[in-house]
This record gives sequence, structure tokens and C-alpha cells, in this order.
Amino acid sequence: MRLSIIALLLLAPLAACAQTICIDPGHPSEVGRGTTGKKISELTAAWKIAKLLEAKLKAAKLTVVLTKDAEETFVKNKDRSAVANKAKADLMVRLHCDANEGGGFAVYVPMQQGTSGGKTGPSEEVIASSTEKGKLFHTELAKHLKGKLKDNGLLGDIETAVGAKQGALTGSIYSEVPVVLVEMCCLTNAKDEEFMASKEGQEAMAEALFKATKAALAGTKKATAL
Repeated sequence: MRLSIIALLLLAPLAACAQTICIDPGHPSEVGRGTTGKKISELTAAWKIAKLLEAKLKAAKLTVVLTKDAEETFVKNKDRSAVANKAKADLMVRLHCDANEGGGFAVYVPMQQGTSGGKTGPSEEVIASSTEKGKLFHTELAKHLKGKLKDNGLLGDIETAVGAKQGALTGSIYSEVPVVLVEMCCLTNAKDEEFMASKEGQEAMAEALFKATKAALAGTKKATAL
């Protein structure tokens, strides 16, 4: 009996240090339904990849929350952040697809504060942690997508259309946890869309995102008592 109690006490810190990831499959939101290609839409691509990523993370014994429960569920961007905030996520991964002929993927993080709906954010702490995790995330993502998609780099929110107007993306402004946004590909680029529409491409993207998420979390693992 005494050994069982000791075992439970030793296992308790492990349970307490479990990390949580919030996956945010982009759209539909107040800014619309996203980009549409000839073979697949951003809405569908983000949902498919989110579910594949969720399964991989859960298999790795990580806690996962999604910002919506179905592909067509409408959620405002500030409410998506609220899901991550409530879960006290160690990282929020926002999934999107871009629209330009150049092709490729990019990772965006907040590098300065912005204002939306009277709210100014994120905090300097969130900016710093998002940038730190974003660097680890992008490096690993690029490694696993090399030869598959063009790498457009790690960029600041302000380099997006919405971010340029607000100073940061709405999802970042309302975030109280580290956040990265991934433009997984450009659906208006034929090669990119072919990749994203295929089962092989979707699996490769989900695996790369899984490895990237694990790398970002590994850089800031919570200490255990063992």
C-alpha cells in the first residue's frame, strides 16, 4: 500500500506538467471563408490538417483543444483566442492557406502590439514567447517541408494585410498565450494546391506541423519534480 501511494505521488507531477496545444483551423470568421482553389478550399484544407495534427499530438500524449467542432462552424477570431486562453495553452497553432502566385509556406508571429475592437495586445510577454517558439517552430517546419514547398520564412504579423492595418492580427491581439499562424501554402499556386489537395501532401504537412509543434514545446518544457 505504501509503495502505491509513493508511486501516485511521483506520477502526480508528470500529470501536472502535461502540455496543451490549441489548434485553430482558419475560417469561417468575421473576415470570410478564406481562399478557394480549383481543387480544395482553405476552409477544407485547414480542417483536414487540423484533424490529422490533433491525432498525432494526442498519440504523443499531449492535450489538444480545437477552436471549433466542425469544418463549417463560424467563430470570430477573438473568440478563437479565447479558447486558447481558457485552456491556458502552451502554444496556439493557427492554420491558414495564402493566395498568391509565388507559392510556399510562412510562419507569422506577433512582433509588436496592435489594436482591434478597442483591445490592445498582445502583452510583451506573449510577443517574446511567441517569437521564441516561432523560431523553433519555423526551423523544424522548414526542415520537414524542404523540397516539398517553398520556405517564405518567419515573419511578423504586421506583414499581413490585416496586421498592417492593426499592428498585429486580431487572433494575436486577443491572445494571452504564445501563438503562431501558419500559411501552409498558396492555393492560387498550382503546385502548392496539388500538394495540399493530395492525401500524401496533407499527411506530410500534418507531420511537419507535428514535429514543429513538438520542437517549439521542447524549448520551453515545464520542469518536473523528478
